[in-house]
Amino acid sequence: MNGLTHRENMTYKAYIDNIKAKTGKGPEYFQKLAKQKGPEKHAELLSWLKSDCGLGHGHANAITLYIKDPEVARKKLAEDTKREKDRK
Repeated sequence: MNGLTHRENMTYKAYIDNIKAKTGKGPEYFQKLAKQKGPEKHAELLSWLKSDCGLGHGHANAITLYIKDPEVARKKLAEDTKREKDRK
């Protein structure tokens, strides 16, 4: 596997799918909650997502991207979805 761990090979979509599977909530839920709670800086969001929402570091980073730059996050999701379909 060319020296990479499974985690390093995970797509952005895989992180989001895992979060949905584990919490039953999508990135939009966390985005809305963050707007209500108020953390804005990356480190604040990361800490809040890990402590209050129970996400691991990688999952919290994935949600932080969605909160901070939803356009880029949605683009990554679309690209990963297309790659998955192309592999089939």
